Amino acid sequence: MSGGVDSSVAAALLVEQGYRVTGMMLRLWSQPGLEESNRCCTPDSMAQARRVAAILGIPFFAVDVQDKFRASVVQSFIDGYAQGMTPNPCLVCNRQIRWGHMLDQALAMGADFLATGHYARVEHGEDGSSRLMRAADPGKDQSYVLSVLSQEQLRRTLLPVGHLPKSEVRQLAHKFSLPVAERADSQDLCFLAGGDYRQFLTGYAGLEGTPGKIVNRRGEVLGMHQGLRGYTIGQRKGLQIAAAEPYYVLDKDLTTNTLVIGFKHELGRTTLKASNVNWISSSLPAPNCRVQVKIRYRAELHWGILNATGDGGAVVAFDEPLRDITPGQQAVFYDGEYVLGGGIIQP
Repeated sequence: MSGGVDSSVAAALLVEQGYRVTGMMLRLWSQPGLEESNRCCTPDSMAQARRVAAILGIPFFAVDVQDKFRASVVQSFIDGYAQGMTPNPCLVCNRQIRWGHMLDQALAMGADFLATGHYARVEHGEDGSSRLMRAADPGKDQSYVLSVLSQEQLRRTLLPVGHLPKSEVRQLAHKFSLPVAERADSQDLCFLAGGDYRQFLTGYAGLEGTPGKIVNRRGEVLGMHQGLRGYTIGQRKGLQIAAAEPYYVLDKDLTTNTLVIGFKHELGRTTLKASNVNWISSSLPAPNCRVQVKIRYRAELHWGILNATGDGGAVVAFDEPLRDITPGQQAVFYDGEYVLGGGIIQP
């Protein structure tokens, strides 16, 4: 429970369905001095979650995972940018904190399932297997960030709002008389406290940028950058180089500390390679499997041909070039409504 409408309605639905429900809230790490701005676990959010639990008549516990969160989620975020990648810390949090530490805590307390307010669906088979599916509301679908979960984790998972549109979830919150019915959704990375990630990397993590050349595809020097960590593939704003049409970031060469830029028509790749792929079914897809792929959380689905590789990775050949294939982001593979798996995009 986060004090938001989705997890609150998830708890209310389970109580209504006859489950014995216990509320748990994670106390996460925030940048020192900005703890009050951490939307997911401010004192107000904690108070709202406790209030909802009291209305539902269920026990409520706060679990302090600040040290674990800092050591795994925040450090992986810092390390990713230090390596010139653009990481998604929500993936690490779901795998290691929510469905790692919190699930272990829940099981130790005698629970059978971990339920959350994520918008996705889990299909539990009679043979004990589980399949991850996209949410019924495509605009709220969060199956992308759950693509890191294992079969054992999915078998223990309930997603009570995954079959509902957000508008109906808010209606249910009013029906259950929950005070969070109109609470706004949180969009920012929680530990950044609404700040700019570049300021966090420089001010907190001490990742001072190393200046280097900005060049075009022909190798012509167009300017200087102040550190590759401040740029991502497809970025247009912030380059500050005058031209007849806007420049975009095409590539980052870590070996030479060079930023490669070009015009819009130069963007796009037709293939990607992903590493550390988590296959939801624990088995590999058939060769030359035609799938839809998301290359970042808010991206559209794109058609391509998927093949697993012998090194635990996968390659995708897309039907058409994509502008924003970004190393460090997760590529998630879909067969219709079902998630096949996902892995980290490589340079």
